[in-house]
Amino acid sequence: MRTHNIAAIPADGIGPEVIEAGAGVLAALARRNGNVDYKLTFFDWGSDYYKKHGVMMPADGLEQLKPFDAIYFGAVGAPDVPDHITLWGLRLPICQGFDQYANVRPTKILPGITSPLRNVGVGDLDWVIVRENSEGEYSGHGGRAHRGLPEEVGTEVAIFTRVGVTRIMRYAFRLAQSRPRKLLTVVTKSNAQRFGMVMWDEIASEVAQEFPDVTWDKMLVDAMTVRMTLNPQSIDTIVATNLHADILSDLAGALAGSLGVAPTANIDPERRFPSMFEPIHGSAFDITGKGIANPVATFWTAAQMLDHLGEHECSQRLMAAVDRVCEAGIMTPDVGGTATTKEVTEAMIQAIYGSNT
Repeated sequence: MRTHNIAAIPADGIGPEVIEAGAGVLAALARRNGNVDYKLTFFDWGSDYYKKHGVMMPADGLEQLKPFDAIYFGAVGAPDVPDHITLWGLRLPICQGFDQYANVRPTKILPGITSPLRNVGVGDLDWVIVRENSEGEYSGHGGRAHRGLPEEVGTEVAIFTRVGVTRIMRYAFRLAQSRPRKLLTVVTKSNAQRFGMVMWDEIASEVAQEFPDVTWDKMLVDAMTVRMTLNPQSIDTIVATNLHADILSDLAGALAGSLGVAPTANIDPERRFPSMFEPIHGSAFDITGKGIANPVATFWTAAQMLDHLGEHECSQRLMAAVDRVCEAGIMTPDVGGTATTKEVTEAMIQAIYGSNT
């Protein structure tokens, strides 16, 4: 019996609802497989914890998480707590503290889900966006001076290091190399940002020499939004900076039909620390407690986690169940269905038990 110890942080909004759904599906996969177990340990960190203790997680939070094999994360953010407190108090300290420098966001149109793009269906949009997750525009460097005065200044410094850019480029080229089309698009803005982004372009060209079998091109981020919308079939793997990929991946989720089906993996490729897996839909307080949160992103996120843990059979079984359930029309309202979170989860569990793969 293989046992994987997973730290679960449901956090805010619909996070507890979708993580509960994910925990049920993981338990079903373990029972269906028979020789693997997923042991979840829950942490109550988040905005409610902040309101009681003044911090989003304890000072030794990273030490508590370090022994786990992976982290299963819900969502962070609350309407009565400033966003910079929730983000910099929980999610980013984990990503940066564990050097999870590769943020990987697959996107595809699932069966039964309609894309807002005209004449685009299953198989026409199948991308992976690789986001540099440790520096760039979200490095946290900068400050404010002369607060409240007319001459007040606020600076936000984007930091690009040769080490940081090289390792994310190498990761993206390797990922593109592993996919059938072996195609990578490097997103940039070097026409206007002439230092960090020019270095980004130069390092992309250097790393490309290591991967002669990968076809790659370069595109300005604004032009990339047009290409994603008008010519999605021309894209396969994308690599972009922390900010650019953050924006493009939300666009990608919307083009695939809903942010409710979009997953994320925050990876430490060197496996020195646990990696973290989370849906990208956010805390969605407008539907919290209504029982209609879409759990599909959390299931897909779990499949990424299982692949990272080496449980490829379970991952494939999970994604096959997602396809069957969506194709059967058992979906939440955000993608045109009428099912509740619980009904989608129950259908997933039945599909897992009924699988012959």
